[in-house]
Amino acid sequence: MIDFSGQVVVITGAAGNLGMAAARAFHSAGAKIAVVDKQREVIRVVFGDDIPEDDTCYFMSANLMDEASVAEMVRDIGDHYGRIDVLVNIAGGFSMGPPLYETPLDTWEFMLNLNARTVFLVSREILPLMIEQGTGKIVSIAARAALAGKANMAPYVVSKSAVVRLTESMAAELSEHNINVNCVLPGTIDTPRNREENPEADFSKWVPPGALADVILFLASDGARAINGAAIPVYGRS
Repeated sequence: MIDFSGQVVVITGAAGNLGMAAARAFHSAGAKIAVVDKQREVIRVVFGDDIPEDDTCYFMSANLMDEASVAEMVRDIGDHYGRIDVLVNIAGGFSMGPPLYETPLDTWEFMLNLNARTVFLVSREILPLMIEQGTGKIVSIAARAALAGKANMAPYVVSKSAVVRLTESMAAELSEHNINVNCVLPGTIDTPRNREENPEADFSKWVPPGALADVILFLASDGARAINGAAIPVYGRS
């Protein structure tokens, strides 16, 4: 197992299926984690007794689309732990829609804000701490759909494509600071919601959240020190 003892890991979207898997994996590997979602009480309920809030786990609520809320969140985590070694940008979401010519502007803006603005704001706020430390890792969740346009998915596809381009741009800017920035391109993730919405699918071909968490941990580890600006496909057998 990869050892993250002594490292502080920030995980956004921590109350979701992938967020929970990543948080448990990092915590089991010895990291101190700051888990972030919209509501602190939801995090508390979701994690239950598995990972209680203590000196190794810090529950944080924040509106990741809001600049001031993100700045306050990062200040709180920095004050609490004194450093941030790894950022995992998981917060985001998926939505199908009508054709582009019938897509409301608020749908377009919501997808861009949820999937791209959040990565931009949180990364921008945390990076000065990593630069000062002279080390850091950022891993973001894009999507397989980021690689090509799809019908009735334009806002989602564009928002996840933006995550890939943000990853590449940050990687180019930060390599001299010993900061690695990469992203993951999941196929369909095996979650209760996806099963409910696709009851006829072969779930065994989908990607378990735990398998994605393994890839995230590797990219955040010293073993991935030579990987920078990559978009790693994790498709399962789909």
